[in-house]
Amino acid sequence: MCFVNDTRRAAADQEKMNKYPMTRKTTFLVWLCAMSVCNIAVAQNPTIIQYINTYKALAIQEMQRTGVPASIKLAQGILETQAGQSDLVMRSNNHFGIKCKTAWAGNKVYHDDDARGECFRAYSSAADSYRDHSDFLKNSQRYAFLFHINPEHYKEWAKGLKKAGYATNPQYWQQLVKYIEDYNLNLYTLVALGKRTLTNEELMYASADLQKPAIVPAVITTGNAGGASAGDAIATVPQAEPLKAKYPAGTFSINDTKVMVADAGTPLLALAEQYNIRYKHLLDFNDLSEENDIIRADQLIFLERKRKQGAVAFHTVLKGERLYDIAQGEGIRLESLMEYNRLQPGQEPMPGQKIYLQKESAQQAFDAGQQVILMNDMAQLQPGFQQNETWSSPAKPAVKHIVQSKETLYGIARKYEVEITRLRNWNNLQKDDLRVGQELLIYKN
Repeated sequence: MCFVNDTRRAAADQEKMNKYPMTRKTTFLVWLCAMSVCNIAVAQNPTIIQYINTYKALAIQEMQRTGVPASIKLAQGILETQAGQSDLVMRSNNHFGIKCKTAWAGNKVYHDDDARGECFRAYSSAADSYRDHSDFLKNSQRYAFLFHINPEHYKEWAKGLKKAGYATNPQYWQQLVKYIEDYNLNLYTLVALGKRTLTNEELMYASADLQKPAIVPAVITTGNAGGASAGDAIATVPQAEPLKAKYPAGTFSINDTKVMVADAGTPLLALAEQYNIRYKHLLDFNDLSEENDIIRADQLIFLERKRKQGAVAFHTVLKGERLYDIAQGEGIRLESLMEYNRLQPGQEPMPGQKIYLQKESAQQAFDAGQQVILMNDMAQLQPGFQQNETWSSPAKPAVKHIVQSKETLYGIARKYEVEITRLRNWNNLQKDDLRVGQELLIYKN
């Protein structure tokens, strides 16, 4: 400890200093040096920082759902997974080292821990692991006493986990506390309680000059691990933010490429003239065709050619996001995004899926058995899956569209601001080829 709260010792030290004046300065300097050592900022590990930035939203959501402190959850995740790098989490998405036990009926992996080849729970996604961890604590009588502790008192929570036998490591609770204090994880507990908000200054460790490691996620399985349905998984995925709430006015950079938010109704030709860019180049920069001459909804418009690789390893799909939105939001060419993720035109990933932004990380994940689950595949993968209202068949009158020369299904979907998958389903299209004069039904909200 850097401080000694012993008044008798302090009084004795003061008496010595009064008695021996020549030692006062020396004693003070020694004390000052000791204090300096205590206050040296902890060197931040970029892998841990990346883990925090990736999973803090899940930790906050789970705290609001069940009461497990976000600080504790993140600290346990960091410790149990080596900040997302452990073999167990790579193979199973198990972020909390939860073993199978007799009641577990989901997917399993076998891993050496306290003994060789122990059975551990395997999950379809990190979100499933976070949810199961919360339920594991909340629904067990063994941990019931923890929920009577103030969630801000992370030390008591950490000690309680150790007392209840969560881990065999005698230093487990101290390690949790160290991570919480070194990385200010209690901030996220306060956010979940509504006592703090994340301002721009508090967006933890998001500086542009920080080297972010590529974290390769675990194998995605199609089993219903943990009993959670795909519909439940979608329900926990955050909604994509409106562009104007997320990005500044004027020009800025995404993935070291100049971009701006263009208002709905803006002619692309006017933007090309304003920024002195050839019209066909502006279309090419943004994966657009001439039929997208008017911006139908607020949209990111790149003023330079996007890059082939993303700045980070992957992007987790939000509700309401299309593949095109991800390409724009991450500043990566649409063709590269489709190539890395082995997707065809018109295929859209399910919310919560990881979409890879770098060729190497994509190859590693696919070599490990990773697959992208598509929205229109979920009924086959999980018979009980119910599509959410965004993807369900509409009941409103249809608008008829007559296909014109050089029009594509993708361009028509963009024009009417509908999902291409819905457009294909409404018209029972087996492929994306269109013929001039073909009649398409479009259900506008």
